[in-house]
Amino acid sequence: MKFRLSEIGKVVGGGTPSTKHPEYYTELGIPWLTPKDLSGYNKMFIAKGSRSITHEGLAKSSAKLLPANSILVSSRAPIGYVAIAKNTIATNQGFKSIIPNEKLVIPEYLYFVMKTSKQDLEQIASGSTFKEISTKVMSNFEVDIPSLDEQKKILRYLLPITRKIEKNSKINDNLMV
Repeated sequence: MKFRLSEIGKVVGGGTPSTKHPEYYTELGIPWLTPKDLSGYNKMFIAKGSRSITHEGLAKSSAKLLPANSILVSSRAPIGYVAIAKNTIATNQGFKSIIPNEKLVIPEYLYFVMKTSKQDLEQIASGSTFKEISTKVMSNFEVDIPSLDEQKKILRYLLPITRKIEKNSKINDNLMV
């Protein structure tokens, strides 16, 4: 069945605390992601990026806390990187993340839907300097979502393959060291 993303979850944009205030950034704070953190990232879940922000940085910006299992989708520079938040996380404005309604969609299922939607997302992006997807456009983006039972059946096939790929990537990374 076709659903707009806004019908199966809440679409949330991110924000960046002012870099003129170094006190907004810290080593061990709120994990904060930029699309660059997902460049070359090949795992389903992500816990942190290269930087963290303080609670004051969060409060003084348009960044928002996203709960675990939020689907993080880069919406500019580049469009279509996808990961699932392993824990509470914040993102910059280069994301339009989805907090899924788990009564309608399983987060891992929505992850795969969004991963396979990269080309469609690129086509609906607009802008003259660089392409970007607005919150409104992302909210209206339509996806096929079957029943929860059907999602579970599909995930029974996809998740073991994904875990095997992630395990093999980890082995390969260790061999390169």
